[in-house]
Amino acid sequence: MIRASNLTKLYGGRRALGPISFEIADGETVGFLGLNGAGKTTALRLLACDLRPSAGTIDVGGVDAIAEPHEVRKRIGFLPENPPLYMDMNVAEYLAYAGELRSMSKAEVKKRLPEVLEITDLKDVAYDVIGTLSHGYRQRVGVGQAIIHQPKFLILDEPTRGLDPVQIVEMRNLIHDLKQNHTVLISSHILTEISQTCDRLLVLGKGHMLAEGSEAELAGRKDDIQQITVLVRTGKAGDPYRGDLKDKAEGDKDKSDKENVDDSGKDAIKKLLAGVDGVSSVADLYTSPEGMSFSLATTKDCRAEVSRVIIDAKLDLLQLAFARSELESTFIRLVGGGTNAGN
Repeated sequence: MIRASNLTKLYGGRRALGPISFEIADGETVGFLGLNGAGKTTALRLLACDLRPSAGTIDVGGVDAIAEPHEVRKRIGFLPENPPLYMDMNVAEYLAYAGELRSMSKAEVKKRLPEVLEITDLKDVAYDVIGTLSHGYRQRVGVGQAIIHQPKFLILDEPTRGLDPVQIVEMRNLIHDLKQNHTVLISSHILTEISQTCDRLLVLGKGHMLAEGSEAELAGRKDDIQQITVLVRTGKAGDPYRGDLKDKAEGDKDKSDKENVDDSGKDAIKKLLAGVDGVSSVADLYTSPEGMSFSLATTKDCRAEVSRVIIDAKLDLLQLAFARSELESTFIRLVGGGTNAGN
């Protein structure tokens, strides 16, 4: 079991994480879910003894991680977001080196290496130089170095980041295989990836624990929450956010339509949509040449009101979709689309 109590990390007085508390039972696969900067990486690095907490305690398999970090590292395999690979080594050479760094004897490495190459499907590239491999294969090498010493606990930080769709499926299948023999912790900002892999989710935002539970438990937190997504074309060429929209959001109807709002326009649109009766939170999804997309968590079906506000603001409503809330809208409601504190 992994147990963290009041775990906190400060950087120069700035709070990146905590205090947060949680437990992870043996055999569980648990996901740390949150927007970029939510504190996921900080939390995993603390658990992996890659960072020392500013306050709080960590117990890993009955060992105090703060008092005995070297002992805990023997029990943990860690895949950081950017794996520490040596590009001029071949795969087998690097994995053997990683095993020796973890105090494995040459005989132990010799016995374990073929098993790791089999598990990670790296046999065909075992003697290829790492620098010549694709990103997907390099991620597999990173997983290999994390499991070479047969740890009980496996920590994977954004394991699918930068992978193409085929590589993502392959990595997901690899993680499913690893779940059979390890307690696994995974971080991601991609909801679909983490929900397909994990038994339980811990939702982080701005360095704090916002919620925890299974996918079904989190999806059922608010039966009355619904989700509306809108795609808005914001006006004339060269003026991505109309000035009159900013005026409406600020309650000043006397200003002209000619002001260029630029970056502040995104916040103005969010503020305008948040003012619709029944809208509990607004998150910006993406900006494209076509327009801007937003997700609204609502307590009722207010599509008519949302469309009316957009049209009254002299914007083009290109798309509006509605769905009963499940995990996605719960996540959006929890994180609120805001700026976060940690990594």
